[in-house]
Parts: sequence; structure tokens; C-alpha cells
Amino acid sequence: MIGREDVFDPPSFFAQRYGLEISSMAKTLERALARGGDFAELFVEYSLHSAVTVEEGAVRDTEESVGLGAGVRVIRGERTGYAYTNDLRFPSLQDAARTASTIVAAGNHGTGLADLRLSAPRLRLYEPESSSVFAGLEEKVQLCLRAHDAAAGLDSRIRNVRVSFSEGLRVVLIANSEGRMVFDARPLVRLDVSAVAEKNGSRNAGYHGDGGRVGLEFFREAQRPEEIGRRAAEEALILLGAADPPAGEMPVVLAPGESGTMIHEAVGHLLEADANRKKQSIFWDKMGQVVASELVTIFDDPTLPRLRGSYQVDDEGTEPVKTLLIERGRLCGYLTDLLSARVLRMEANGHGRRQSYAHVPIPRMSNTYLAAGEHDPQEIIASVRKGLYAVSYQGGQVEDTGKFTFSLRLAYLIEDGKLTRPVRQATLIGSNMDILRNIEMVGNDLRFGRQTGTCGKEGQSVPVSDGTPTVKIRRMTVGGRV
Repeated sequence: MIGREDVFDPPSFFAQRYGLEISSMAKTLERALARGGDFAELFVEYSLHSAVTVEEGAVRDTEESVGLGAGVRVIRGERTGYAYTNDLRFPSLQDAARTASTIVAAGNHGTGLADLRLSAPRLRLYEPESSSVFAGLEEKVQLCLRAHDAAAGLDSRIRNVRVSFSEGLRVVLIANSEGRMVFDARPLVRLDVSAVAEKNGSRNAGYHGDGGRVGLEFFREAQRPEEIGRRAAEEALILLGAADPPAGEMPVVLAPGESGTMIHEAVGHLLEADANRKKQSIFWDKMGQVVASELVTIFDDPTLPRLRGSYQVDDEGTEPVKTLLIERGRLCGYLTDLLSARVLRMEANGHGRRQSYAHVPIPRMSNTYLAAGEHDPQEIIASVRKGLYAVSYQGGQVEDTGKFTFSLRLAYLIEDGKLTRPVRQATLIGSNMDILRNIEMVGNDLRFGRQTGTCGKEGQSVPVSDGTPTVKIRRMTVGGRV
């Protein structure tokens, strides 16, 4: 198992434990380019993961796993060859390099290999040495039990509570044919609570969770497990008394924080560069055009300290930057990896991500958010005579055309400028272009949602976070009961 000191020097860790020297990495890259190619890359990973589940006041299960492997990529034009192995010995790396090169074989030797130069990440966004993987199991179990007891003890109508604690530490080393060699050690932790309330045969579940690229100190100082458990139970109790939603077109106000999921899904994926270079996104030909209300400014920023979607280098070794996607309604950027940046003749902005060494990097979101505006949140709610206030979400679907449906777990009616009755299982229906253009008020209360989110794309999952201030959308279709 990796030690605290190893997270400061992953190259030495891989060399001492697995014999992966710089010379063997260079020879692997040479082999990858032997049959032609413009670029080659070696991605090496060691990962730890563990989890604890508590239900009905008892530990139901624990799990622990270790991952180790390397992937070799070769790029020629727009073609990519990729192969991976869970064996870091030199012959296995050579086999992977040979396989990747065969996929894009040009029949002649590729671009020359530059000398590898090791560099440490310039950014310091988290403290891997404080990762919870170095703490004992008992402390993690106690966190879960405290969250469980807070939820279960809140009200006699709470019938079941389930608490999940998961953690990980991912250590990566990336070397490429341009001479870049860089590493990162990324901690990650989350604590989730699901509480089920029951009354007169009606059952409803509430959820809450938090975490990020933090250690266990987060649950002592910033977000205590009792608060997470209590908020999950409170939502379940509110939903017991919630009504069915109205149906039809009406103003919708998005609550700050968790509503960032809607920005992530409805807009973010369509601004990833691969969808645009393939002309699969509705934004592929709209660079520089007005696509939203002038109140809309959207960023994706992997450099925010301790957030779940942050990283000090991306999975291609590029230093990430805060990326402006839409500025005052005008489309001005995409999220790029090295390949998409090269094809689109844009700068790589550090959004090449992969689930593990077994996956090729692709453009992905990190921490995506709608920037704060100037309106007071209460002013926004007061401006609505009859509408819906969206609080928490349980899923959604978005098409390449921009059409979407989002399912709300909890919302409130807005009547005469005030929040009134809670409603459950409402659905928001529309298209992202309509949403962007119909935003007419943006609050000054930007907040990031729960630090528990995972985003899926092309069979890969990566940790993300998103945020938004209070937002008023002039009109949306709400699915409910007529």
C-alpha cells in the first residue's frame, strides 16, 4: 500500500515498487511511435478505494480495492490507438505500445521523442497526505453511525436510514513524446445518507451528502455527519406532505447549489470539444454567436480548491485553467483535450479526463457553474405570481439536439411571490437554447451543490461538481398532473 510520503514523489514510488524507470518509459514511447504517429503518451496509475455501508444502525458491508496499470496512446491525425495493461513490467508496456501503434500504423517512423523532463504540479488544490485512506476503519464507521443516528432519531416516521462512506486516492504519472512528464495524487471522499419516511402507507426518500478532495477533517470542521443525516431525514419528511405538481408552462426558479446539475447536463456536455469537432453538438457552428440571455456567463474551473471535480493536472498532463464558455450570452469557448484542441486549432485548456488507465482521455467537465448575477434571491421569488421553485433533482436525460427532461425530487409552488406547498416528482421539459434565452434574473448567491456527483460519458465516469445562483427562467414546461 502507498504511504503518505509516496504521494509527494510518485515517480520514485513507481520506480521502487514496480521497477518503472524513466528509461523504460522513454523506450515505451519510442516503441509506440515506431510505426508512425504524431504523438505518444504513457499514463500510469495506482489507486486505492474503500467503502463502508451502515443500515439500521449496523455495519452492513465494507470493501477495499487496489488498482494498478498503464495505458499507451498513439495519435496520428484524428486517429487514436490505445492499449493498456495491469502489469508495469517492461515487456508488458512494450506489448501495449506495439498494439497501440499498430492501430494507427502509417508504415514509417513517427515523430521523434523529446527527452523526458519531470515537473511537479504548479497548482496546490488539495492535500493528498491527509487523505482518509490513511485513517483507521473505526473512525470511518463512527462517521457513518453518527450520520445514521441523527437521521433515524429525528422523527418517529423515519423508517429506514442508509449511510454510505466512500473514499479513494488516485496517483497518476503521465509521460509523452513531447518530453512532458508530470504526476498528481488526488484524494476523494464522500458521505451519503438516504432516509425513508413513512406515514399512512406513503413512503418517500430524502437524500443528502457531501465531501470533495478533502480528508476526514472536513467532517469535523466543515460538514458534520449529523448535519448530513438530519438534512436527508428532513427532506424525506417534507416529501411525505408534498402534493403532485401542476402541469403546463410556467415560470421556474432554480434554487442555488444543486440546480447546477441542470446547467451541467443541459449545457455542459454540448460544450465539450469532441462533440463540436464531430459536429454532434448544436453549438458546433455557433462560436462567437449570441446563444443565451446577456445575464448568462458560464465557466468550468478545475482549479477550485478541494472541490470534487478539481485536479492539479488533467489526465493528459496538461495544467488546467479556468475556462470561460459563455460570456454575457455569447459562446466563446469549448472544453478541450489535446486531440480536440489540435483538430480545432484551439488551446488545450486541461479538460482531458479518463476514468482509469483502461480508458482513453476525452474532453470532460470538472466544476461547471453559472456565474453570480446582481439580483437578490428574495426579489427573484417575489417576481413570480404563479410558478415552481426547483430544489433537488433525481436524474435527467439530455439529447445532442439540446432537448432534455429533468426529474425533480423536491420543489415548491410559488404563489403570489412566496414559496408555499411542497411538490414531488415534477418533471422539467425543454431545450437548452430555450432555457439560456429565457433566463431573465440571476441571483447574487452562487453556491456549489453537494460534493457527491459523478458524470458519465461514453462508458466512463469521473467525479464532478456544479453550481448556480438562484435563477429565474421566464417559462418552462412542467410535467405533472392536469
